[in-house]
Amino acid sequence: MSAATTTARATTATGPGPATVLVLMSALPPLAADAYLPGLPAIAGDLGTNATGVQLTLTTFFLGMAAGHVLLGPIAARHGRRAPLLACLAVSALACVACALATGVATLAGARLVQGFAASACLLVGRAVVADRRGRQAAHLYGLLMAGLGVALILAPLAGGVLVAAVGWRAVFWALAVLFAAMIPAAMAAVPRAPAGLRRRPAAEAPDRPFLGYALAFVLAFGALAAYLAAFPFLLRDLFGLSAEALALVLAVNASGLVLAGIAGGHLVNAVPPHRLLEAGLAVTLAASAALCGLALAGALPLAAFLVLLFAAVSTLGLVLGGACGLALARAPRAAGTLGAAQFTAGAIAAALAGLGGGRDARPMALLMTGCLLVALAVVAAMRGVLDVTRREDLETGRIGAGSCDQPR
Repeated sequence: MSAATTTARATTATGPGPATVLVLMSALPPLAADAYLPGLPAIAGDLGTNATGVQLTLTTFFLGMAAGHVLLGPIAARHGRRAPLLACLAVSALACVACALATGVATLAGARLVQGFAASACLLVGRAVVADRRGRQAAHLYGLLMAGLGVALILAPLAGGVLVAAVGWRAVFWALAVLFAAMIPAAMAAVPRAPAGLRRRPAAEAPDRPFLGYALAFVLAFGALAAYLAAFPFLLRDLFGLSAEALALVLAVNASGLVLAGIAGGHLVNAVPPHRLLEAGLAVTLAASAALCGLALAGALPLAAFLVLLFAAVSTLGLVLGGACGLALARAPRAAGTLGAAQFTAGAIAAALAGLGGGRDARPMALLMTGCLLVALAVVAAMRGVLDVTRREDLETGRIGAGSCDQPR
């Protein structure tokens, strides 16, 4: 097949049908990560383990995602996108079946590790197809992918809660297996092969200090989010006595806040310098987390305060995650894979640490969230002087124009 033919096929991947497939495919990893969260307490009881043990299944999923970001990118670059993606979709479906049939927490954790590794291909290929586009076409497709991710974050706990309440937690993984399997023929038609050598990309620049600062803030903020995801289901059930249906509803409400804050941040950057917007978002989410931490340490944590403060903290993370990631990749666009690997590694560590409190102690989660966000805010605040120096250097070398979004006005 000629390069021209392949390029033509790649171009058609942004048509209405293929674009829909890419959106649905990119939504599968968050569905796989979050849909089973309402069933975590039931899984612990069914498999004869405790909260700490079953929370490791979220840790292994994040570890798999991190490994996938490191290893699958080079494989796709060498062998083309379609074949590795189809293989990963098949492996994801089989891993979901293994999760549904698991009789012990070790088996479930191992299957989740494989599931996370294979599912990461969905995100990697979606980003790669966006990278093939230019200008408005790229912005349009990226916006569709982000919208799909947002909808998945909201629907995953709701759908999972319904399945857990009606059929049981294993039904969540059977449903995920069907979704991954159904995506295989769709991906065959929609995803271009894009063989290696079709288009040489420039070598990645060495990351500069602003990139490292924004990347660290992004990774720490995701660690705070992972701590919440790991501990929250058990705290609501064991500490406050809420049902699986109520848990699913609260998770969906918090996810809605996170998505809406991310959308608002995308509009606010037109009026507020992105660095200052990131600082403000970190300050708000840190304040909410610190208040939650104070109440937890004092042993006076009523349900209403718990829900309100977590909603404020989690919602504002939507503003922080989008802003920090965007500012980091603006400095080093080719570092997306590395940033994704660091993100999910931090998520795996945070999820494991948050489980140390079991289901009746909110202090580990609150302390971890507060610590991550405090360091992130300190890093971003300390970058003001670095940005001034770097901006002058960039203007002198012609790397950026006078209207750079890095300016910390």
